[in-house]
Amino acid sequence: MSGHEVLARLQAERVRFLRLQFTDIMGINKNVEVPDRQFEKALAGEILFDGSSIEGFVRIEESDMKLQPDPNTLAVLPWEEAIGHGKVARLICDVSYPNGDPFPGCPRTALKRQIARADELGFQTMIGPEAEFFLFQKGQNGSATTVTHDSGGYFDLAPVDRGEEARRAVVNILETMGFEIETAHHEVAPGQHEIDFKYGEALITADNLATFRMVVRKLAADFNLHATFMPKPVFGENGSGMHCHLSLFREGRNAFDAPDQPLGLSRSAHHFVAGILKHARAMTAITNPLVNSYKRLVPGYEAPTHIAWSEKNRSPLCRVPASRGVGARIELRSPDPSCNPYLAFAVMLGAGLDGIEHELEPPPPVDVNVYALTEKERKRKKIHSLPGDLKGALLALREDAVICKILGEHLLEYFLKAKGEEWRQYIASVSEWELDQYLDKY
Repeated sequence: MSGHEVLARLQAERVRFLRLQFTDIMGINKNVEVPDRQFEKALAGEILFDGSSIEGFVRIEESDMKLQPDPNTLAVLPWEEAIGHGKVARLICDVSYPNGDPFPGCPRTALKRQIARADELGFQTMIGPEAEFFLFQKGQNGSATTVTHDSGGYFDLAPVDRGEEARRAVVNILETMGFEIETAHHEVAPGQHEIDFKYGEALITADNLATFRMVVRKLAADFNLHATFMPKPVFGENGSGMHCHLSLFREGRNAFDAPDQPLGLSRSAHHFVAGILKHARAMTAITNPLVNSYKRLVPGYEAPTHIAWSEKNRSPLCRVPASRGVGARIELRSPDPSCNPYLAFAVMLGAGLDGIEHELEPPPPVDVNVYALTEKERKRKKIHSLPGDLKGALLALREDAVICKILGEHLLEYFLKAKGEEWRQYIASVSEWELDQYLDKY
């Protein structure tokens, strides 16, 4: 769509307000809203905002930033008109300097760089995420709790699954906004859910994931529930992951599919896997960015902890699903839904492309339960582990020149600074566990 086509649609649908949406470095959705008299100015990229107030953007002395809307992301928000102030539409934006130059701290721009890199190699990048989330009850004052409203398990039905009405409402809204929903179901833990939408080109999928999280949280609130994409909100229960299915296409054909090759995978697919495995430790800081992320990445809860790959086995980091042909793909099982989708997709794709560019070879696939192997057996098979905490992940990120280059100096600097402070606050805090263990004993 062109800017003129967007304006015509906004006028035809009598949209009153337009949200210009973007994410900060941490992946939190932000927006500036303009009324209809400012639509032409907004579509021309003439809306300025104070970048110094956004996490990880710029210093106060260089604060003015511009929002450059992507016309192809136009969506009319289906729920807003009922409030009584008129229709509200949304455009997702790239962030630029006032002179129009791309801002190096824009996460969406970082992903676009990797898409352009793939394009130079002749590939189209495709991703399909599976983002899990929890629905919890709210407290008396409206605050979030970890009290579940159901006792359901994997694929359960009502009455033990009491979240199905909220899930259906989310599906209805997403389909109204153009999503192709594939499945929706209760997940393993009480109060845990998953809604899957069709895979697509990497940038579109990242935009869709940012929208998905916004819609889930908004619709949950309508049901007086709190939706959270926090990876591990409840001790002793499965955490929320975001398995990502990655594939490359070339001239309309799946470039990972090769029926005459081992495992039915092309050399490009093998190189891509090798790149993912090589850079897995550094990527983890981006794909699992919270202190809490590492409470999920522990043995016993279906989350991977070891850097290996397999055709069928679900215990390693990477799995090759059974589908071939157009469905040939690599499943990366470590990411969680708290990540910034633009940065997470950028490092995943960038790591895989590094494997293709340097024709890296992966180790032999592992077809045994990695969790059941002893440390000595894993060492003999050269199976290394993911970082055990955020500090270890940040150290691995600093040491990986390839992943650092994918992010760029600005994003890397501000991400490490923010996450380093998060870690320092965490280790200095006193937890309930410590009080329970030590207060009476010492």
